[in-house]
Amino acid sequence: MKKAAIYARISTADQNISSQLYALRELATQRGFEVVQEYQDRGVSGRKARRPGLDQLMSDARRKKFSIVMVWAFDRIARSTRNFLQIIDELDSLEIEFISRRENISTGGAMGRLFVTLISSIAELESDLIRERVKMGMHRARLDGVRIGRAPMNVDRAAIVRDRLTGMTLTAVSKKWGVSRSLVCKLVNRANTGDECSLPPQPQVVDIVQPVLLA
Repeated sequence: MKKAAIYARISTADQNISSQLYALRELATQRGFEVVQEYQDRGVSGRKARRPGLDQLMSDARRKKFSIVMVWAFDRIARSTRNFLQIIDELDSLEIEFISRRENISTGGAMGRLFVTLISSIAELESDLIRERVKMGMHRARLDGVRIGRAPMNVDRAAIVRDRLTGMTLTAVSKKWGVSRSLVCKLVNRANTGDECSLPPQPQVVDIVQPVLLA
């Protein structure tokens, strides 16, 4: 017998949630499902992505406590299209069947698989549209003279390298120029000094004694 979870939600406290629960229990009995848990959200808007009952449902779904999720209608699980798509996509990735009684949709059959495919296509289209809008916005901003990205640091990089190589500590250099210690190291490394947050070894001075020729 397949294990099923029921999710029901009402938007206001004065609504009655029992009608949803009764209809879903009846559907579970008709299909031979064992209802292992009922999750409820009372007085919570479907536009909220985080809801106590729904959060617990998804947490238990990841623990494989059931293989079917039953709701009265699509709008009970979420009113936001993006949130609804995310939930359906995650349930599908967990191989959990989603059943909505009012729409008579089950992701377990052929039509259900088509439904998931359409859902995924819509989600991909939405993502592409968002990406395109971002690109258009950035292009318009550039045309308006708005700088995109981090502003360049107005510091004398060569002077930072010189200070480090003359013996100043990382902390002293970073405080003097108002930059991070890691940036000091990067600048020194880029100067091909081989500095790795420590000064290179000082060359040893060797006194060369010229031999004295005897007459």
